[in-house]
Amino acid sequence: MLKLKNIQTFYGNIQALKGISIEVSQGEIITLLGANGAGKTTTLMSICGIVPPRSGEILFQDKSIQNMAPNDIVALGICQVPEGRRIFPYLTVTENLDLGAFLRTDKVEIKKDIEYIFELFPILAERRHQAGGTLSGGEQQMLAISRALMAKPRLLLMDEPSLGLAPLVVKRIFEIIKKINEENQTTILLVEQNANMALKVAHRGYVMETGRVIISDTARELMANDKVREAYLGI
Repeated sequence: MLKLKNIQTFYGNIQALKGISIEVSQGEIITLLGANGAGKTTTLMSICGIVPPRSGEILFQDKSIQNMAPNDIVALGICQVPEGRRIFPYLTVTENLDLGAFLRTDKVEIKKDIEYIFELFPILAERRHQAGGTLSGGEQQMLAISRALMAKPRLLLMDEPSLGLAPLVVKRIFEIIKKINEENQTTILLVEQNANMALKVAHRGYVMETGRVIISDTARELMANDKVREAYLGI
């Protein structure tokens, strides 16, 4: 579904990605692991067109997208849940969801999808008329995920969905990630500091270090890898 080939991305003169190559197949959950500054978020931003790569190629379903505008990339079926949630704090939960569906015209299906969101996250149904900024951190993360789902993505990019959340909320978020993947057949590329939780739901993973992919394997093998266990699992 998605191929990154020798991607090199810069912030000014600083090179953040140094020739990374990644593949994501239909229906997979793929996780990117690595320390802060490894290039994980930049990888997502390169895919989305926010920070276009300077060289290399990004293919989505065999179509080159590295020079496309971000809104055109969303229209193709790629949507991101950004780090820090970035919901619209002064808009209600329902208004945030409506904006997620901004590029869609199928009003009947949009209504069905909002009802699905409220089944997935009952707390959002209770808060539907509440301003996003008044929600708890966990509720805002649920809203950020839901807003992205309203775009009907075929590929969902998730950046640190567990950041700053209580352990019980983190557990619930990862249950939802797995459910979205299994029920909707939504392919997911997951950036996550909580390597233990990420590897439990992922099929495969890539470990990044200073802008490069240094290890690529199945989630099971990564959990058994001594370097990964020591550096990211605390074992």
